Amino acid sequence: MKHSGKALFAALKMTGWSGAAVVALVAMAFLGKVIGTFVLGIAGVLAGLWVLFALFTFYFFRDPDPLVPTGKNLVIAPGHGKVDAIDTTTEPDFMGGECQRVSIFLSVFNIHVQNAPLNARVAYFKHTPGQYLNALNADSAKFNENVLIGLESVEPPGEKVGVRLIAGLIARRIVPWVQEGDAVQRGERISLIQFGSRVDVYLSRNAKIKVKLGDKVIGGQTVIAQFE
Repeated sequence: MKHSGKALFAALKMTGWSGAAVVALVAMAFLGKVIGTFVLGIAGVLAGLWVLFALFTFYFFRDPDPLVPTGKNLVIAPGHGKVDAIDTTTEPDFMGGECQRVSIFLSVFNIHVQNAPLNARVAYFKHTPGQYLNALNADSAKFNENVLIGLESVEPPGEKVGVRLIAGLIARRIVPWVQEGDAVQRGERISLIQFGSRVDVYLSRNAKIKVKLGDKVIGGQTVIAQFE
């Protein structure tokens, strides 16, 4: 699958830099006397903390292949997490007005790779700078940094689906892996949000919602809607 391994690379990069910092700090301890003695005294603690951090980082950046469902006109969850809002909203930039919204909250314990909800072409891409308020708030997209990816579906042809990636209190970096004009396949990896965050899905009135509030969804796998 496209983009497979990118999350693992991010984990390796983060643990590598943090490990290098610990090694550098311990090496500096040999250059000092009082400070050096203190740092050497806690070197074991530092190493233990780094091991715990490395284990959590690899856990956080896990990226299993989804079991992508087959079937016509399906829209699958782009993110892993809990459905905590299903409503009607207005999205003027890509959807062009009123539409349905399914909002998924991603805790720090969820997988943070996002997947394409359907076979489509990336017709719109917009990054909006903003704050880093708690993503537990379903309306955090109004204030937080976010990226809106607009998809024009292949099946059924011409339907629009918007995917908004929203940063949170801890999530400080959104890493898209697609750009305008790209073709994506249902279940394909399209982005990564580092640490807790939220993903909003915008759907036209032609889509019948298949999930309910409180449902746990699996990115690239759980059917959240179907076009009629």
